[in-house]
Amino acid sequence: MSKIRDSAMAASDDGDKYLRFKQRIGELEKLVEKQAEQIESYRKSNYKLPIGGRSTAKGKTFCRIAIPDTHGSIADPQALQAFLADLELINPSEIVMLGDHLECGGFLAQHHTLGYVAQSEYSFEDDVIATNQLLDTVQKLAPNASIDYIEGNHERRLEAWVCTQVLKHKQDGDYLRRMFSANSVLSIEKRGIRWIRQGVFYDNLPLPATIKRGHCYFTHGSSTAKHAAAEHVKKFGGNVVYADTHRADSYVIRTVKEGTIGAWNPGCLCQLQPLWQHTNPTEWSHGYGLQLVNTNGSFLHINVPIIDGKSYLQPLVKAIA
Repeated sequence: MSKIRDSAMAASDDGDKYLRFKQRIGELEKLVEKQAEQIESYRKSNYKLPIGGRSTAKGKTFCRIAIPDTHGSIADPQALQAFLADLELINPSEIVMLGDHLECGGFLAQHHTLGYVAQSEYSFEDDVIATNQLLDTVQKLAPNASIDYIEGNHERRLEAWVCTQVLKHKQDGDYLRRMFSANSVLSIEKRGIRWIRQGVFYDNLPLPATIKRGHCYFTHGSSTAKHAAAEHVKKFGGNVVYADTHRADSYVIRTVKEGTIGAWNPGCLCQLQPLWQHTNPTEWSHGYGLQLVNTNGSFLHINVPIIDGKSYLQPLVKAIA
């Protein structure tokens, strides 16, 4: 009798477990159905990313774009086209050009010679034409955007070259600089673009050629170290977007004084394997910076990657919308 009783109890326990298991399955099925209904509701709603210009309403956001190194004549055509397609979609309110949008290869310091004959195939005129075309297109696709152009170390080659030609008279140096500077050959002021010159201080900041927009600093770059993003956070003690290294990078840290702060490098839009790198594979990558900015200055920064000439921002926006 005890064996029969034990068997009956075991069967009863198994039956209870089965019922509990079946009940749990039913609860999970209802949860999945509810989540599916919510997803479908989001898809049918009119929610979109805050693209298409500035909103002045309290609590609304607008878009800011950070354009990294393009290097004029040696810009990567596919990466540049992918970026410009995104730019047209976003139609930002603010654009910060992070510098090195001219290559100026022929204006290297005299001790630094070009390494290949092929590097001298393009002229400075070709370089200027390429960058002017870029500026024309950017202003056409984002007609309402305010634009800051930070002078990079490649644009600075022009002034360094002027100094080697004019070693005595400052007036002659100023004349040559007016004739050949990036500000002149790109008609920066005529375009209504704010020129951020190396050696000049802006926005009451203690670092030259650096600006602050909302809660974020923008500069061409203050470090080329392996962990450059971490170095920028350390030096600035706040949020900063930079370029120069051509490596997509980011570093976010929480501090007692400032809270959560970070540094971002979106990469570059130029050729990833230039001749002067010889047989050394670069760690460079294509991309640009997108910030969703609240009217109080707070922001979300996104490094948008461009891989093999393709950006996945537009498919993402369409999926969300």
